[in-house]
Amino acid sequence: MTHAAAPAAIQTWSTDAVPQQQRLDYWIGAICEGFLEMDVTSSQARTFGATLESVPLGPLGVNRVRGTAQDVYRTRRAIAHSRSNYYYLLCKTDSPWVVVQEERSARMLPGDVVLVDSRRCYAFHLLQSADTISIELPTAWVESWLPDAGDLVAKRIDGRTGWGGVLGSFAQQLSPEVAAKPPLPAALLTDQLGGLLSLAFGQSPSAPAMSGQGNRAALRQRVLDATRERHAEPGLTAAGVARELGISERSLHRCLAVAPPPLRPRSPAFACKWRSACWPMRASTG
Repeated sequence: MTHAAAPAAIQTWSTDAVPQQQRLDYWIGAICEGFLEMDVTSSQARTFGATLESVPLGPLGVNRVRGTAQDVYRTRRAIAHSRSNYYYLLCKTDSPWVVVQEERSARMLPGDVVLVDSRRCYAFHLLQSADTISIELPTAWVESWLPDAGDLVAKRIDGRTGWGGVLGSFAQQLSPEVAAKPPLPAALLTDQLGGLLSLAFGQSPSAPAMSGQGNRAALRQRVLDATRERHAEPGLTAAGVARELGISERSLHRCLAVAPPPLRPRSPAFACKWRSACWPMRASTG
């Protein structure tokens, strides 16, 4: 008899946990813990209140924010202190707001979707409320579906028409409750999201759309690029790299095992890291 998987736990932060005068400070700490290092200000600091709910969905993270109007800033200082970076797909349904990344600014209407990159400074001006669905996306995963993702940040996608409407509706359905107990396998839902990203932004995906030798070569290169980017991190593991890429550990191991000599790490320190990341997989896959 097959038993349904137990729902994933939804992690929750709420300013209700602290006295009113401490709530904005608490909230800044909560989003730094639940998302990334960011600063927050609010014109309603005296009556401030907010909650954050977060749950993983495969390699992605599904987050819901509710609360008081606020301004959120990702600064150069915060970026310098971050160990991890992601793209975020944001959808707000109850009121207009403004997103700014680098020199681009977009006024968002309810239901619109937008992509931001945490490796660059940004600002969210949530003018009436902070109620937003925010989907955390690994950088390599996004760039496999959107080869020009860096040029698409802070670009408003109309959530009422065309593929943008489909993407916006899909994003709104990915609540923490749905992600905690998905109606379909997480891999199917994340692939659906990737395909809708490509359609809504008018881009052809790279690795996921290719087949045969081209697909395998592209995946090996993605594995190598991710390992090079993260090789200096303490405690680097195959599982961590696989999660960032949105692939299984077994697929990661296969890519590393068959990588031709030009793709293998050359420096002794990097080679040591490479072996450390791969060895647990070799032991478990035989």
